[in-house]
Amino acid sequence: MKAVVFEQFSARPSIQQVPDPSPAPHGVVVKVMANGVCRSDWHGWMGHDPDIRLPHVPGHELSGVVEAVGKDVAKWRVGDRVTVPFVGGCGTCPECNAGHHQVCDSQFQPGFTHWGSFAQYVGIHYADVNLVALPDTLDFATAASLGCRFVTSFRAVVDQGRVSAGQWVAVHGCGGVGLSAIMIASAAGANVVAVDISDQALALACQLGAVATVNATQVADVVEAVVEITQGGAHLSLDALGHPTTCFNSISNLRKRGKHVQVGLMLADHSTPAVPMSKVIANELEILGSHGMQAHRYDAMLAMIQSGKLAPEKLIGKRVTLEQSIDALINMDKFEGTGVTVVTEF
Repeated sequence: MKAVVFEQFSARPSIQQVPDPSPAPHGVVVKVMANGVCRSDWHGWMGHDPDIRLPHVPGHELSGVVEAVGKDVAKWRVGDRVTVPFVGGCGTCPECNAGHHQVCDSQFQPGFTHWGSFAQYVGIHYADVNLVALPDTLDFATAASLGCRFVTSFRAVVDQGRVSAGQWVAVHGCGGVGLSAIMIASAAGANVVAVDISDQALALACQLGAVATVNATQVADVVEAVVEITQGGAHLSLDALGHPTTCFNSISNLRKRGKHVQVGLMLADHSTPAVPMSKVIANELEILGSHGMQAHRYDAMLAMIQSGKLAPEKLIGKRVTLEQSIDALINMDKFEGTGVTVVTEF
């Protein structure tokens, strides 16, 4: 099969012909019809993930059609239209038995623990636990864009943040994760303040439901700006970028008993950010993480998409070829353009 392969961290990947995957007894092989280009892939290419072994094929935001099925798989057949969470569970550990597959003790992640979906085919483990059936009305590009950013934001806003109508929600960083969170929080009836350094990204945030914006390069103090807009601070705030500054600001702009959810990855030099702990204690703030979403929770999100309350297709920016995905991947840290880039030609 054709795939994007990198043989050294931070060195330009190339298109190569590599062996097709075979399904594990409990797994399937998916023919990739669309694949999102995500900042998490960039972190992997940079060498920030200890699970990656070289040479490597990145990619974890995927949708496609089941091509081959392992002998122990009961629920899936060749030809099924599917997607998959970027964190997969084993289905048998204590966390999986409690329904928390996103923090499985033996979790796997396509594009990190094994070769991923910047390719024509990808292997998925424990298919009966992790595959998600796609409605016929959902196109592959939109389904792929859900894979990491949208589902992580859904869990962050709905399950972890427990958002409710009328609350103020601050979203720091208006990339794919942040824009997803803005759409989801707005659909839940919250008032969203979008924070970014790009007027273009903030304009798109308004189109997706933000009622106010803050350009961090144009105000003296981001926290003060958010507190003023929200008349006392956000009930829920998300760091959707993953940077010490946005993390600190997200916690600091909360009102008393507010919730901060860390969605953006904090890796390498950013893994131990400063936290205003005195404010956390005095104001009884909650600090929460959000790490993907279980396959069994997709139904709630897909129902909102089919009803029209959520429109993730509006988040798609560029559609590119597998060859073009290399430049899109290695330039993720430049934050060029808006929306989600999706590979649709292989």
